Amino acid sequence: MSIRQQKGLQIAQRANITRQGNLWLVPSQSGRGKYKVNLDSERPSCTCPDYDFRRDKCKHIFAVEFTVERQKTTTTTTDASGNTTTTTTETVKVTRKTYPQVWPAYNQAQTQEKRLFLYLLNQLCQGVGSPAQLNGRPRFSLEDMIFAMAFKVYSTISTRRFMTDLRDAHGKGYVSQLPCYNSIINYFESEVLTPYLHMLIEESALPLQAIEEDFAIDSTGLSVGARQKWFDAKWGKVHVEFGDTSRRVERQDWVKVHICTGVKTNVITAVEVTDSHAGDSPQFPKLVEDTAQNFAMRQVSGDKAYSSADNLRAAVRNQAMPYIPFKAGTTGNHWKDKSGLWKQMFHFYSYNQEKFMQNYHKRSNVESTFSMIKAKFGDSLRSKTKTAQINEALCKVLCHNIVVLIQSMFELNLKPKFWSVAA
Repeated sequence: MSIRQQKGLQIAQRANITRQGNLWLVPSQSGRGKYKVNLDSERPSCTCPDYDFRRDKCKHIFAVEFTVERQKTTTTTTDASGNTTTTTTETVKVTRKTYPQVWPAYNQAQTQEKRLFLYLLNQLCQGVGSPAQLNGRPRFSLEDMIFAMAFKVYSTISTRRFMTDLRDAHGKGYVSQLPCYNSIINYFESEVLTPYLHMLIEESALPLQAIEEDFAIDSTGLSVGARQKWFDAKWGKVHVEFGDTSRRVERQDWVKVHICTGVKTNVITAVEVTDSHAGDSPQFPKLVEDTAQNFAMRQVSGDKAYSSADNLRAAVRNQAMPYIPFKAGTTGNHWKDKSGLWKQMFHFYSYNQEKFMQNYHKRSNVESTFSMIKAKFGDSLRSKTKTAQINEALCKVLCHNIVVLIQSMFELNLKPKFWSVAA
């Protein structure tokens, strides 16, 4: 299977390909429009630049061919005069790959999510502990403040309006003291809480140790200023109006979240939050190493941005098979390749394309993870300072992991327990 066929198969599985008369409309993978494919002519054609240049089958034509099943039926009829007429009809059936949804489990998880979220978050926060205070004004316990911060992010409303929900949680015994909204805002700006949030994210993923063995790594952006989509700002296509002036959206208006996620449940096993200018590739080794401390990694996937000798070694060092495609123009020789790993992976990628792509396409699950977070908890941050933005982003990840655990409780009969080592 050629590269174009593989990309066509990928489009057929994910895109919404529709028919308009004799033409098929295939969405562009860049999201910038649709191409028209004509299969009814003697030679299939497409309006994309690749076909216009090569005059041969492009990935969009292959996508339509994978999507459409043609079944020809020939019928013969005889009229009263004895004349025989043969008619050939063609039935076109559009097939798309679908995934079953366990609706009873989903419905139960959704209807009981908030109740279980409060319980699981409280159980997680019990393992935080609070440093001893020898003098000064008594502080709120870290357990209570982290609970309040994460619950506030889960609620997706302003801190002032959130106080009603927090009073209900206090009445149920989930927090020992009821802080005011200013205290919650101040604790978001505390650097002391950042490592605690990382610890809770790690702990919240542990109940899925026996389920997850394949992982995917990628990054996304969360807005901290102008309310624009990360995709648009990433490619510099958007101008934002400020009164009578306008300016181009810059990357410093965003915070980048780098994650390693399991491809079965979408639980996040490791996370790093950086500024918008930070590269993706340097984050790969730490994400893999943090995940490998708690999970038996079988394979890890990443896009071409992670293609480097250091990243391949990081994956293999942690007993994981790296499925990272090579960039165009890459050869089997690399100046850092002392062990021959780069050459081996390049040959595997070149001569086992079908097997490689089957495993690599698990990477798309990381996009689902980002979609879940942004759809449920928003694609922007309310905090103003850098530290508060990092802590708020980490709270989004923590809330996502707890929601994943709740879904797994009903779909996989999971019974999550935390801090088992300490117990």
